[in-house]
Formats: sequence, structure tokens, C-alpha cells
Amino acid sequence: MNAFRNFIELLNYKLTIGNSLSFTPKSILIVILVFVSTFFFLKLFRKIIYRTLSSEAKLKFKSIFSFFNYFVYTIVILLSFQNVGVDLTAVFAASAALLVGVGLALQTFIQDIISGVFIIVDQSVHVNDIIEVDGQIGKVENIKLRTTRAVTRENKVLIIPNHKFMTSILFNWTENGVITKEFVEIGVSYNSDAKQVTSILLDIANKHKSILSNPEPTIIFNDFGDNAIIFQLYFALNSSFASNIVKSDLRYEIFEEFHKHNIEIPFPQRTLTFVNSPKTLK
Repeated sequence: MNAFRNFIELLNYKLTIGNSLSFTPKSILIVILVFVSTFFFLKLFRKIIYRTLSSEAKLKFKSIFSFFNYFVYTIVILLSFQNVGVDLTAVFAASAALLVGVGLALQTFIQDIISGVFIIVDQSVHVNDIIEVDGQIGKVENIKLRTTRAVTRENKVLIIPNHKFMTSILFNWTENGVITKEFVEIGVSYNSDAKQVTSILLDIANKHKSILSNPEPTIIFNDFGDNAIIFQLYFALNSSFASNIVKSDLRYEIFEEFHKHNIEIPFPQRTLTFVNSPKTLK
């Protein structure tokens, strides 16, 4: 009985460091127990959530869960300090100016984190989506809390701060599915037969192996230009990421076929008229 009483007294023995910090062995044990309990709770929570998620959603939740972990452990640390006798009010008051300065310095960082959470929750961007931001086109490889990584057509890694998705116009080429519509614009002279031009363009598009037959290619008589009649050849692709290659192929074929059929592709011309003949210098 005396041994038990001595053990209780030992647990409640108050240790003091300086004028403001005091704690007991019991408070230290409580802190350790809280940390261990928090660890197992978070681990169990993650397992339960993972069971209901798809593979892609798991990758997104991993980033959110990491942020959630930091937040929970921060709260636990603060409560633990309070439990062992640290005056948190004094600590916060002393570091208020420092926290303001750090907050301003990390403003963009915090914006990236918040934007990353919105992207993951809102699901406006997915892995393997083809996106365009600020004129840059890339295929999304992974989405993290602060940045999104995409690979460009030139196989370069594009690292996009997540706040860009909130402050810039985002084009998601594959939001409505993998099939996208592209077009090539062609100008021909006013002496050309419009029906013949339409027939040649459709024939070229239908022969290209990468262009889908459903929906089928279409021709739009777009405009009467200053020097040419403007046509647009619209076509559908399964992979818009390779659209620049397909457009290049079409332009090669169009140039060859127009040359065979004597269809002129005009270029801008300017006529200069002199009202008065220049004087001859003596």
C-alpha cells in the first residue's frame, strides 16, 4: 500500500523550470498517451476512408490527409504544452509580430495550399487530364496540395502553383471526355471552286488514321477575307495532346493536293499607286 502511495506521489511530484514552466511525471505520461492515441486514431481513420475511395481519389486524399495530419498534431502539441504548464497566451503575445511577418511571407504558399484543397475536393482537374493554363498545355501527372505537375508535348515537366487555377482561366480539354474537336484554317483565292475545295479537304481528313469518323469531319465557310476565301476544316481526335502533329500532317496534304488541282493559296498583297511621277533630279 505504501509503495502504491509513493508511486502516486511520484506521479504528482511537481517539477519547475524557470518561473513559468512546471509539470509533473503524470502530465508527461498523459502527453505521451495522447500522442500515441492520436497516431493510432489517424491511422485507423485513413484506413476507413481509403476503403471507400478509388485509386485516383486515394492519391488526392493522400495530400489532404498529410495536411490534416499536420493540423491535428499542431493542435495536440499546443494542448500538450498547456497541460504541462506552458503559458500559451504569453508565447503567442510574444511572437505575434513574428507570426504576422511569417504570414505575409507565406501568403502565396498558403494560397497554393488552399487552392490545392479546392482542386482536390471540387475535382475540376484529374490525373491524365489535358489542361491549358496561361498558354501552357500539359497532361496532368499528379496533383499535390501546393503544386500540380504536368508533362508538355515537348516532354518537359510543367510545375504549376495551385493558386494559378484560381487566378487564371483554365481550359480542361478532356473535361467532357477524351474526344476533342480541332480545326485547321485554310485560305484559297477567289477564283477557286468552293465545292471542289470542300471535297478535297473532306477527302484528306477522312483518310487520316488519327481522325475519327464519328463525329465526321466538317467544313465551315468561315469568311470572305481581304485576299482569300477562308475555310475551316473541323475534325475529332481521341488524343488532343497530339493535335499539333495531326494539324501538321493535314497542312502537308492540303498543300500537295491544292498544288495538284491548281488551287491557289494566296498571300497578302498591296498595290501602290503614285499620283504624281517623281521628279528627275539634275
